[in-house]
Amino acid sequence: MDDSVRAMRSASGPVSPTPEDLMTQVARGSEAAFEQLYDVVAGPVFGVVRRVVRDVAQSEEVAQEVLVELWRTAARYDREQGSVLNWTLTLAHRRAVDRVRSAQARTDREQRAGATAPGREFDEVLEAVTARLEREQVRRCLAGLTELQRESIMLAYYGGHTYPEVAELLNSPLGTVKTRLRDGLIRLRDCLGVTR
Repeated sequence: MDDSVRAMRSASGPVSPTPEDLMTQVARGSEAAFEQLYDVVAGPVFGVVRRVVRDVAQSEEVAQEVLVELWRTAARYDREQGSVLNWTLTLAHRRAVDRVRSAQARTDREQRAGATAPGREFDEVLEAVTARLEREQVRRCLAGLTELQRESIMLAYYGGHTYPEVAELLNSPLGTVKTRLRDGLIRLRDCLGVTR
């Protein structure tokens, strides 16, 4: 560096060390230099990792791993190969890609294992017992309705008829059928313990 540049720098105040100078000090074990270097590279490292990994928690973890690796491998840095920031971002990108590949490999293994596993995804016995108990409860609750309510509900919901068709089949006015259905459904809801 030329003397005039040094004079200008010293006249403008204290000169902050470059990331390369900090890296040299970090390689010698300086924690203070690492703190300063951390402030310079942590944001860009997280940004690169976040773009690759996408998950915030995973990105924070990978960024931390990169910064720990930066501390441990600082002596391997070579000024001739490029800037500290580029070297660090290369470490970050590689580590992030490794995390994504590892997660994908784990997912693939789990899918292959799941495809070959003879087990079922749900408990068929539990499903059958639950369905049978629910049917019995519905039958019990239907038995508690008046004959007119039960007949209207059976035609509309189990027979698949529309309200006007139910009215025609029961030879009743449509308003009466709708009232029977509404009252019957309210009683069913209360009997089955359904909350709104």
